[in-house]
Amino acid sequence: MKKLLLLLPVAALFALSGVAFAGHGEVSEKEVRRAVLVVSFGTSMPEARHAIDSLVDEARRAFPDAEVRLAYTSNIIRRKILKEENLFIPTPLEALAKLQDDGFTHVYVQPTHIIPGEEYEDLGRVVTALASIPGKFGFEKIVLGAPLLADEGDCADLAAILHRTYGDRLGSDRAVVFMGHGSPHSANAFYSQMALCLEKVSDRFFLGTVEGFPSFDDMVRHLEKSGVRRVTLVPLMIVAGDHARNDMADGDDPESWFSQLKERGYRVDAVISGLGENGEVRALFLNHLKALVD
Repeated sequence: MKKLLLLLPVAALFALSGVAFAGHGEVSEKEVRRAVLVVSFGTSMPEARHAIDSLVDEARRAFPDAEVRLAYTSNIIRRKILKEENLFIPTPLEALAKLQDDGFTHVYVQPTHIIPGEEYEDLGRVVTALASIPGKFGFEKIVLGAPLLADEGDCADLAAILHRTYGDRLGSDRAVVFMGHGSPHSANAFYSQMALCLEKVSDRFFLGTVEGFPSFDDMVRHLEKSGVRRVTLVPLMIVAGDHARNDMADGDDPESWFSQLKERGYRVDAVISGLGENGEVRALFLNHLKALVD
């Protein structure tokens, strides 16, 4: 009996301690706070950044109750922007750590990559690592959205959008050539799939890539067989940045697609507009994002 009497004050002390901790904000269930992180490779060209910013704005309109932030995966671009514009843009890891520190519990990471290549896989590793952290330093939920082209349906949808956008530039003597980035990664196969989908909507649509298959030479072989003599160049990229302005459209660079096609006798013009500037393309990204949100 004496032992019982001695233990009662101790039990009461622990009970009071629990109330005290609860009073300092420790609760068993966190308030649900949602955030969206839009992740882009990035661009150092301010005039091209509108394409990315438009995607962020679309996400904010679609999810008014969520915090929407931006991260870049390219350290070279991030450092150049910081040096030249004194503008800090975080890496995905930095942005996610800040979201966790700010108390967000459910985070939806939506990349703006075209294909699920190396950059996408690197981002996936970050998300997977953070998803494995339990306790107060982790998220209750963190998930990664699909890139623009994740299956055949995405390729078909994008081809239809491009036909609606550039169909008026087609004709018996006119074609549209799309420049993709390309990659040594196996996901480069999506560009071949995209080329087939473009061919289905028009036999005057052609696709080549800077660093993968189909190459510029591959594209030219198909172009020559078509018999067209007028070509419009269009970037199949989220932003019309360095590749679009220099590798594709620079008439003063003899190595650009513009110059090489002119050398072959084609009449060439170019569109300097990234896919992110197209509202229908932004809607495809939003569809991937909406599939994540519970």
